[in-house]
Amino acid sequence: MGLIITAIILGIVEGLTEFLPVSSTGHLILTTALLGADPQQWALFNVVIQLGAILAVIYQYWGTFWAAGMGVLRGESEGLRFARNILVAFLPSAVIGLALKDYIDIMLASPMIVPWALIVGGIAIIAIERSVNPQGTQEVADLKVSTVLGIGFAQCLAMVPGVSRSGATIMGALAMGVNRKTAAEFSFFLAVPTMIGATFLELVTKHSELSAGATLVGWREIAIGFVVSFIVALFVIRLFVAYVSRHGFTPFAWYRIVVGAAAIAWLTLG
Repeated sequence: MGLIITAIILGIVEGLTEFLPVSSTGHLILTTALLGADPQQWALFNVVIQLGAILAVIYQYWGTFWAAGMGVLRGESEGLRFARNILVAFLPSAVIGLALKDYIDIMLASPMIVPWALIVGGIAIIAIERSVNPQGTQEVADLKVSTVLGIGFAQCLAMVPGVSRSGATIMGALAMGVNRKTAAEFSFFLAVPTMIGATFLELVTKHSELSAGATLVGWREIAIGFVVSFIVALFVIRLFVAYVSRHGFTPFAWYRIVVGAAAIAWLTLG
């Protein structure tokens, strides 16, 4: 299959799955394997195109980010609390991610980890959905420091491919009493510094290879995947919050379990 077609397919997969609790990284790894592509050649691509999906969050919630930024500059309480909560939640993954980067890279090259993580994560989502019933209408700026720190540590579970960054943060928030809408939006906002940091680290690590043309997948494919993931993610974001506010996350849990089981069968028999 041609590089451009592969880039488009992976961009669609990223845009569809980045903000759903189904693991975009896991889906990218499985899709790469399904397409018969070399996972090492597409590893950097799969990280960088996530920025396209992150740009969709910034575009969709531009008013929120602008108000928070201006609030910080003016020293307003709500803006400062919003920025504080995002920063505090980001710190655990920044520290632990840097410390465990080599181990994370090894796991990213192991497709069989993904389906088991999908299944275990699906079971965890069902258990949390059945055991908690978050109430209230608190906003991101209203969350306590202890709550956002807990969400930040929950996000670290997503360093295992297949766990799902959004799933870990959303379920962690629900377990600590945050309502579904705010949990989903906080996951979106937290994705911005998290994925920018991960992409920057990957680009610094692989910059010499890209510049020298040592990888089959170059800037052209990355640009295509970036644009496709942005467009697709923009539609997903707009639909996701409205859907989970009414129906919850259990349908995504069953999806994870089915896909995980199918992937195990495919990887084992294939």
